[in-house]
Amino acid sequence: MARRGLLRRSIYKSPAQLRLMVAPGLAGAAAIAAMREAVRPGITPLELDAIAEEVIRAHGGAPNFMLEPGYEHTICANVNEHVVHAIPTDRPLEPGDVVALDVGAVIDGWHSDTAFTVALPDHADAERTAARQKLSDVTEQAMWRGIARLATASHLNEVGEAVSSYVRANSDYGVLEDYIGHGIGRSMHEDPPVFNVPVRGRGPEVKPGLVVAIEPIISAGTIETVVQDDDWTVTIADGSPSAQWEHTVAVHAGGIWVLTAADGGASGLVPLGVTPVPIP
Repeated sequence: MARRGLLRRSIYKSPAQLRLMVAPGLAGAAAIAAMREAVRPGITPLELDAIAEEVIRAHGGAPNFMLEPGYEHTICANVNEHVVHAIPTDRPLEPGDVVALDVGAVIDGWHSDTAFTVALPDHADAERTAARQKLSDVTEQAMWRGIARLATASHLNEVGEAVSSYVRANSDYGVLEDYIGHGIGRSMHEDPPVFNVPVRGRGPEVKPGLVVAIEPIISAGTIETVVQDDDWTVTIADGSPSAQWEHTVAVHAGGIWVLTAADGGASGLVPLGVTPVPIP
């Protein structure tokens, strides 16, 4: 879930606190895996919401999105032009939809946040399917470039440079600037902000104890958005489709570890020359 209000506390966790963040990360990863297996034309976002909640509770956790005042669901289900914070509905997904599913878990007071996008194939419109798959692929790879940069960065704002550089080099898509990543720990949304574009200033130092949700949100058209009447669902103003990918990532003395990936992020990072190291 993209950054909204934040609580202020130290942005660096102790080694013991990092270890406590492993369980909610794995719960989030399991929820993503279950939704990835289930998502298809004909299923509804509300059905995916129920699947994610069941998995998180089976891991001893609770859905942390429900802790956001006024939000009653486990996931945000952003379909097509709905870019972020979309409330899951009973409208069945259709071939050709591009669907971003965002979920988080809390266990023993520690949080995770993660998202993925799927482009549902439309065999009657291969060109549209390919375009939406590319949108998802570029967004995913931009996320991994941001995570890989975190492994070598001296300061956090280098992440946004890596994300936006990849998007610019591989597409003419727009990188949303109003919805960004965030620190995470005792609350789902904490300092520091994690930008997806270059900004003035270097940001906080990247050092052991930093835990952030890296979360590029990319539009095939404008980056201007509109909040719908439900006060949650955010839509791309020109109706363009969008994609969102997100992982919660910890920096520790031995390296980095993607808490919301079962393999610590190895599948995405090793091809980029980064080997994630488990939290000891």
